[in-house]
Parts: sequence; structure tokens; C-alpha cells
Amino acid sequence: MAEAGAGFRHETERLILRDWREEDWPEFWEGTNTPTVARWVGGVLGEAAMAEGRAKLERYARDYAHTFWCVERKEDGAILGFCGLKRCTDEEGPLGEMEAGWRFREDAWGKGYAKEAATASLELAFGRFGAEQVIAMTLKGNRPSWGLMLRLGMKRREDLDWDDPTWELDDPRVIVYAITRQEWRARDV
Repeated sequence: MAEAGAGFRHETERLILRDWREEDWPEFWEGTNTPTVARWVGGVLGEAAMAEGRAKLERYARDYAHTFWCVERKEDGAILGFCGLKRCTDEEGPLGEMEAGWRFREDAWGKGYAKEAATASLELAFGRFGAEQVIAMTLKGNRPSWGLMLRLGMKRREDLDWDDPTWELDDPRVIVYAITRQEWRARDV
């Protein structure tokens, strides 16, 4: 169920995807700004970069009515990470495309939370936000992330890949997966 009006909120069986609150940020950064979680997203951030990341997510919500929303576990109110939708802002990438993305704290991995939240985000993309296609991106080495893209029914789009020299890795190749509205509706559930 998605609410309009007093901010975004969407519930799944175990999760709440919602707009960010001031009190969410310390728990979010504590759980996700770790060497293991941040390995594929640029590494552990300092205070200035965390403030910039927060500002971007808040700007996406303001400008597009969607963002990578705060993911809260219903059972205990824990902030597990983020998941949602934004517009691709990477100059070398598929600029302007609706993009699904996620980041979860390590103790939330392997429990199906990312798939549950990403499935809800894709439903919202094609239903509420009228997307014709949604992309997802990661670095080539981030097998768990692109594995989820495959489980969501997304297909590899090598024509949209690019090298991002800002990544200090041996292979800075950003790989892209995509799914169209028609493919999403036709998938085996």
C-alpha cells in the first residue's frame, strides 16, 4: 500500500519503504558505511560525503517524488538500509533513465529483504510512477547485486555499460541491467 500526502510510505510483508526522517540517518550510516557494505559503492565515507549523499537522496525525493527510500523492518523498526528509485545522474551512463537501487546493512543480507524491497520498488516504478523501463547498475565485480537483478527478471544491457574512472578498482566497469514494463508484467511470479 502506498500513501500520498504526508510523505511517501509503502508497506510490504516485512518492510516499510518510506521518506527519510532526521533520526534515521545515524542508524543508516552506522549500518551501511562499513568497509564490507561500502566496498562496491565507493568505500567508507567521511562526514562531508555522508552529508552529500543525504542531500542527493533528499533532492531526488523533492524533484521526482521518488528516491532511494529508507527501509525499515516492521518487526522492530530497525533501519536496514535503502531501496527505491531515482533518475540516473551518471554523465557517462544512461542519463535520465529511472534507476532502481538498494543498499542494506550486512546483517540484513541473505534474508530476502533486498528482493522484497526491490520488487516493491519496481511495482511502484511501473504502476505509480509510469516508467516504461527501469535500469539497475553496479560494478562488474558485485555479483550479489547483479544476481538480484537477474532474480528480479532484469536483463543485461551491455550497450549501456561504461567505465567510471572514479572507482579505485582494478575493473571500474559499471554494468547495467534493465526491465521494461511489459517484461515486468509478463514475468513468472
